[in-house]
Formats: sequence, C-alpha cells, structure tokens
Amino acid sequence: MTGWFFIVTALTLLPMVLQAQTYPTRPIRIIVPFPPGAGTDIVGRAVAQSLIQAWKQSVVVDNRPGAGGTIAGELVARATPDGYTLMLGNVSTLAIARALNPKLSYEPLKDFAPITLITTSENVLVLHPSVPATTVKELIAYAKANPRKLNYGSSGNGTTSHLGGAMFASMTGIDMTHVPYKGSAPMLTDLLAGQLQLSFSSVPTALPHIKSGRLRALAVTLPARSSMLPDLPTVQEAAGLNGFEISLWQGIVAPAATPRAIVMKLNQQITASLRTPDLKDKLTAQGLDAVGNTPEQFAAYIRGEIDKWTKVVQATGARAE
Repeated sequence: MTGWFFIVTALTLLPMVLQAQTYPTRPIRIIVPFPPGAGTDIVGRAVAQSLIQAWKQSVVVDNRPGAGGTIAGELVARATPDGYTLMLGNVSTLAIARALNPKLSYEPLKDFAPITLITTSENVLVLHPSVPATTVKELIAYAKANPRKLNYGSSGNGTTSHLGGAMFASMTGIDMTHVPYKGSAPMLTDLLAGQLQLSFSSVPTALPHIKSGRLRALAVTLPARSSMLPDLPTVQEAAGLNGFEISLWQGIVAPAATPRAIVMKLNQQITASLRTPDLKDKLTAQGLDAVGNTPEQFAAYIRGEIDKWTKVVQATGARAE
C-alpha cells in the first residue's frame, strides 16, 4: 500500500516537474498596478528585461492602473495559475488595500503565491515652492494657521502617499485635504503646476524635480536617512514624530494555485538577477534597495505590513473614499 502511495504521488507530481523544467514556453505577462512612468512601472520593466535576457522569452508589462492598485490585484487573483500571469504588487495592493477594506475582492495572503520581495525604499515629503515653509516644523505651523488650505496629492486611494498624509495629519493635529490620482505621474503633474501643495511621493519619481528645484524636499519617511538624499532629515528627527515611518516596497506574486515548482523557478531566477550588477545598479539609480528573498519570507513580510497598516487605519480613521 505504501509503495503504491509513493508511485501515485510521483505520477501526480511528474507533470508539474516537467512543466517547470520547460517553463516558460510562451510570453509571460507582468501586471503593473500603476501607469507607465510610475516607480512601480520602472521596476516592472527592469525585472521583465532581466527575465528576457535569462530565458530568451518575451515578457510583457501590462499596466492596469486604478483604485489604488486593486484593479490589478483582482485581475491577477483570478488569472489562470500557470506562471504566465504575474503581478508586481506593492505595499498598496498587498497590504494597505486589505487594511482599508475588509471586503476587498481579493485576499492578499490567500489569493496570491508570493515569489520574492524585489525592492524597498522611502517616501519623501515634497512641497510646491509656493508653500512658505522650508522645514517640517514650519509646514506644520503653516498648516495649523491655515486649516484645509493645503491639498496633498497621492497616487491613489490606499497608497502610502495617501495613508502617509493621513498619518502625518493625525500625528501633528493639522487639517489637510486628500486628492487621489490614478498613479504618481498625473499627481506630480498637478503638484508641479501648483494645483496641489504637497505629497509624500516616492523618491524615484520626485528626485528629478527636487534636483531641478521645481519641488522642495523637506524630509524622508524611514527612520534612517536616504542614500539618495543624505542631507535631508527624517520626519522623525525633523519634527519629533516618533513612530512615523513609511516604507515603500514591491514584490512579485502569482495566482495562489501556481505550481510550487514554477514559483521556485521564478524565485531563483529573479533573486539571481537582483544580485547582478546590471539589475542592481538600475534599481539603485532609482533610489531603490534590491532585496530578493524566499517565498516564505516574502509571505511573512506581507503579513507584517498588513498588521502595521491596519493599526494606522484604525488610528487615523482613514477610508478608501
């Protein structure tokens, strides 16, 4: 009986092993939850190119923006679990969306097979030059003297730029108006035009405008200073806001029932690519730290982020609007 059990098990697993050995045999699609030109899009295209070089197979980036990334999340959660539809998820699609919406159409910890964490980075608090503040403390004082005069933009409901602003307002006692966009690119367009006054933007998307002087940077959002903006203080040190922390991160996931052998093949190739100077340097140039970990480690990371942002939502009363 035991011998037959092992034979049946082996025959059951054999097709999956053979499938992984030949994978990929056709184009792979990486769904990106934000528009072309956004930070997530830049990372998605860099990862796609690394897979093309390694496997000599077409890898297509498919941008599906909207609803803070949840449109893409639902699409991938319901996709055929064969390794040919992936998503470059991030803190919004895989953690904040769940914290904001208990009735989310997908469950990050059940509907996806984590593959690996790709990058981490910080946000930067940036102002339009028309705002008369050059430090975080001056911004807080101005906001208190001018309630609801400041509009802060985000790359969508349920993003770090949304909840980061809500957390900042809650911790400082100021009153600002949140204006969500479908991605960071259109938000930055209005910020640069002066229709918005500030944003907690990603460093990669804001950095060119900071360097040109079209935006004024006040502070970064991690406990440690940024290697890309070493002269900027953190929000914690600039305003004494202990516990204020926003971490941007991005990682690859597949639909939940994707064969384990294919998940591991993707994990091994992507993490190997993240160690190459070519991909690592591309990401570093964008202000991103390349990571690369196991599917289990990535799953635990997602779980921790959901817990953290759930506490922020409860404390601020933030809504998906």
